[in-house]
Amino acid sequence: MVVLQLQCLLVLFLASIMGEAQHVMQDAALMNYIDRRILSLENRLEKCNQDILDYVEEFRDFSQMVLSRLAGLNNYETEVKSEVENLLTRVERAQRDIDYFGSVTDSNTCVEVGEDLVKQQLLEAEEEKRKLKLVLNASCDHMLAGVKSLKVVKKTGDKHGSWMKDPGKKHTKIYLLNSSVNNVIFEFTNIMTFMESNHTLKARRITLPFPWEGTGHVIYQGFLFYHRHGSLNEIIKFNIQKRNIADQMVLPGAGRIPAYQLSPSTKIDLAIDEQGLWAIHSEPETGGNIVVTKINHITMSVEHTWDTSCSSKDAEAAFMACNTLYVVYNFPSGGTSRIQCVYDVLGAVNAYEIPALHFPKRQGSHSTVHYDPKEKQLLAWGDGSQIIYKLHTTQKV
Repeated sequence: MVVLQLQCLLVLFLASIMGEAQHVMQDAALMNYIDRRILSLENRLEKCNQDILDYVEEFRDFSQMVLSRLAGLNNYETEVKSEVENLLTRVERAQRDIDYFGSVTDSNTCVEVGEDLVKQQLLEAEEEKRKLKLVLNASCDHMLAGVKSLKVVKKTGDKHGSWMKDPGKKHTKIYLLNSSVNNVIFEFTNIMTFMESNHTLKARRITLPFPWEGTGHVIYQGFLFYHRHGSLNEIIKFNIQKRNIADQMVLPGAGRIPAYQLSPSTKIDLAIDEQGLWAIHSEPETGGNIVVTKINHITMSVEHTWDTSCSSKDAEAAFMACNTLYVVYNFPSGGTSRIQCVYDVLGAVNAYEIPALHFPKRQGSHSTVHYDPKEKQLLAWGDGSQIIYKLHTTQKV
């Protein structure tokens, strides 16, 4: 009986142990399942985070691309607007030139004129001449009597170029324009800075939208006037302070042949005197003789044109002073420059009574000779040197 009870207790004990073991195994399987699910969730979260980082990076790249495109569109819009404004300006200039050619054509129309009409035309011509004298200020009564002395200010070494001041401003700035084709101006605060050996270090660089051609450019009242490279006879008016094109014009008849035989790169030579802006050029119709044109620097329009008797043959440069053209001649191989043709647009100077005026002894040639009406001197570029010539003047007869 006792044995039977022991067997029953043993069976119950073993059954209890087997039940607990089964529960332990089930718990272990459940924990393993939970671990695997948590690991799967962690992997998915990591992948989700990586995808978010990838999307953020792609969005950043896309944003940068969009901003870059928008900046490009803004620049393109500015360029298009500038081109449209330039086109409108050129259309206005073209219309002005068409009107000018129309007036010239009308004036050359062959008509039968009577004696009274001839008298009337003569009176009108005299009245126009009188008005022109008033416009050009006939009180400008001095003329060149000689070139007294020279001073070599600097030697840059460039064969062709131009240097100048702005006679329409009170400042002492000096401007240097190297070469016969370029688009960079060097601006110096004064002549002492300009004379320093390394002249580009302390200079302000001004880049033009279009390069110039030749060496016949001038600066007047804050604007650079120059012949645009690649064009026949387009003159650009460039605002130096704002660094933009202020106006343009076409000079009728100019640009087909050089203004001077010994300076073939210069087709249009612009000049400044006491009366403002002038253009000096030559035309085939005049047999190569030099033509002088008065330009209104504000409206960029032609005021009057004169065909002179001065030949461009063996000429190297010219300048205007007090309404008078002075043409500088030389030898093709270089030598002593001399002024031997003078033309006063108002007829106040008898060119045939003026002897040849020789420059101070200096062998070579000039790329440019420009008159400074404020200082009453010449700023010249000769064989790579920048030169100042002092003048001797006298009253017009």
